[in-house]
Amino acid sequence: MKKLPSPHAPWCLLTIYALILLIPFLIFLLLDILFPLSTPDVRDASAKSPYAVAVVAEDGTPLRSFPDEKGIWRYPAEISEVSPLYLEALIRYEDRLFWHHPGFNLYALVRALGQYIRDGKPRSGGSTLTMQVGRLFHPHSRTIPGKLTQMFRAIQLEFHYSKAEILGFYLNHAPFGGPIEGVQAASFAYLGKSAAELSHAEAALLAVLPQAPTRLRPDRHPGRASRARDKVLDRMSRSGVWSEEIVREAKMERVRSRFTPRPMNAPLLARQLRSEFGDPVIRTFIDPLMQQFVSGLIRNHIQATPERTSAAVLVAENETLAVKAYVGSADFSDKSRFGHVDMIRAYRSPGSALKPFLYGFALEEGLIHSESLLVDAPASFSGYRPENFTRQFSGPVSASEALQRSLNIPAVDLLDRLGPKFFDARLRQGGLHLRFPPHTPPNLTAILGGAGVTLADMVAAYTAFAREGLSGKLRYTKASPEPAEGRRLLSPGAAYVIRQILEENPRPDLPGGRLSLARSRKVAWKTGTSYGFRDAWCIGVTDRHTIGVWVGRPDGTPSPGQYGRATAAPLLFAIVDGLPRQGHGPVPSIPDTVGRAEICWPLGIRPGSEDDPLCHERRQAWILDQVIPPSFPDRADRHPRPNPMTILINPATGLRVDADCPVPNPVYKSLARWPRATIPWLPTRIRAASRIPRLDPVCGKPVSSRAETVRIIGIEADVLLRPPGAETRLPTITLQAQGGLGQLYWLLNDELIAHTGIAEIRLYQFKRPGRYQLTVMDLAGNYDTLELVVLGGFSQ
Repeated sequence: MKKLPSPHAPWCLLTIYALILLIPFLIFLLLDILFPLSTPDVRDASAKSPYAVAVVAEDGTPLRSFPDEKGIWRYPAEISEVSPLYLEALIRYEDRLFWHHPGFNLYALVRALGQYIRDGKPRSGGSTLTMQVGRLFHPHSRTIPGKLTQMFRAIQLEFHYSKAEILGFYLNHAPFGGPIEGVQAASFAYLGKSAAELSHAEAALLAVLPQAPTRLRPDRHPGRASRARDKVLDRMSRSGVWSEEIVREAKMERVRSRFTPRPMNAPLLARQLRSEFGDPVIRTFIDPLMQQFVSGLIRNHIQATPERTSAAVLVAENETLAVKAYVGSADFSDKSRFGHVDMIRAYRSPGSALKPFLYGFALEEGLIHSESLLVDAPASFSGYRPENFTRQFSGPVSASEALQRSLNIPAVDLLDRLGPKFFDARLRQGGLHLRFPPHTPPNLTAILGGAGVTLADMVAAYTAFAREGLSGKLRYTKASPEPAEGRRLLSPGAAYVIRQILEENPRPDLPGGRLSLARSRKVAWKTGTSYGFRDAWCIGVTDRHTIGVWVGRPDGTPSPGQYGRATAAPLLFAIVDGLPRQGHGPVPSIPDTVGRAEICWPLGIRPGSEDDPLCHERRQAWILDQVIPPSFPDRADRHPRPNPMTILINPATGLRVDADCPVPNPVYKSLARWPRATIPWLPTRIRAASRIPRLDPVCGKPVSSRAETVRIIGIEADVLLRPPGAETRLPTITLQAQGGLGQLYWLLNDELIAHTGIAEIRLYQFKRPGRYQLTVMDLAGNYDTLELVVLGGFSQ
């Protein structure tokens, strides 16, 4: 009798089949535990980066790169950051079933095995991209056991990672020759561009290069590399992925033999950012074209300077505070010029570059308007006796003229009235921190360079002139926070007025000093030179950018003849002229607090009438909040004296009388007084209008000879001086005066030639023939002046 099948038989078969499938899987799990994958953990954000560090420009162009600990150049790239053309070429040429197979292609492996048995050596690897990734992290021999190991690693990868993650491993770790790994590093090194910008020919070249990275290196074997690339292009054409026309044009591209894995643009900025950030790619706001342009200008400019001189330039965008160009030294590779020293972050003396902030604060405090009368003449401020850079004096000057010409004495006078501590506090409030010598409080020398500051901080502060008085923190990387409202350095009105003053200062590099009509070439600029010609500065503000320039020796050695206007300003103007003409920032609008008003010298206020006798000179001034402050009191006055001054005049003689003088019907007369120290520079007409008449003898009072008067002795007015006989040397005169208070200053055509004590004698030899005006002046503003003519000697 036939035995019926057991009802449990199907379940037994299923169990057997399950065990057949489960046992290999369990064996795989066991092997997976015993032989784990050694791959970078792409999911662990805290894991140490396996990549080199690349500092890139705004468009992804590498500025500078640093290899990893093993000396490998590898830059991370997501799939989305790689050209689709490269992905097409890679997958079609290497592994067209990549998105579908379990890690290995059985057909390809059988084909490779048959070739190996037939020829006795491997003809094709039969490796998928997953298997190649497995071999990257676990190298093996090119044998059958090695291939089985590679298959096991491929299955491990497919088990632990997604297809996208596996492809990411390949993109970032495939060998491309020498120390280059990953398609991004290869694109930078061989093509000088990001992997996102590859052409069809470039995509094909990089797709085939990992097959034989040493033999096909394009920098060493461009012919081989070109033939291998064309092989990929032909396959792309046959498969219909790329058209024949595209492939034909791609083959026309030459394979260039270049290899630059280590770009060196903005090297000092890259060094600094690498120390601050741990990211494998640090993305900056640097404009690569502007960076190269500025670097080239500096290299050319520095050739005309003394040896060991360096230079630094920083360009920031006003609206975003993003740094667009950063050149910290003239030449990073030049040790003789201290190329490794970043002068953008170094503390140096700014010279007169702080003066715009001083005048801005004085405007806000109601001390001055743009045309306030200031005095440029010898003066002493509690024992501090500054001199102008040119050693010349101009007498009466306006605040705007004093700022544009960077006159020292008016600035020190203004700081003395404003207060050094107040000045320093206001700068700190706005984000600009001055560094004074140890144990030295803020003092009057600060405005002439007696404190240290960095070029980066100065540029950040100067952006306030284009940001309605708000300074901010410069932004170097795209990880920087968006610019906040900023710190209030100046009021909008003061920032506008100072910028107008600086912008109206004629550019010395243009014909006649005239500005071009093009708005893009206009710049509000200010120079600075530190004591002893150690630092030359020039900082400029345009509608869109703020540019800072420093030139000098990083070791602090003086460079005579190298000063802001001669050394730094030409470089600034060249940069301004080379900036993009399109898309400049908004043209500044006039704030509601700013106005224009006609004022009069010497009083500094509005004229009282059309023919006001107290108005000796009329000027158009910028004013704030409708406030028109009068001129400062004369420092030469020992006691406060009114200005204008009202005196009694004898109508019969025009001389001054007292109230008790026996003069019938005396009349009152008002006189506008000029600061005593300005009188030597005043025209005769204005001197007569402001001169106080002498006391009328009818009053019967002795006239004091005033000990304060000073008089030149030993030289007659309008004398002709010439060497005696056949002497060729020009004459020498004796500088000697009678009277005066304190130190005496001797001026020849307004240029300081000597200063002497009371009754001290000094000799001076003329350097060239001509007509001269010799003036002696004391610290109280008393003076004496005469004219003389110097003739040349006979030549032998």
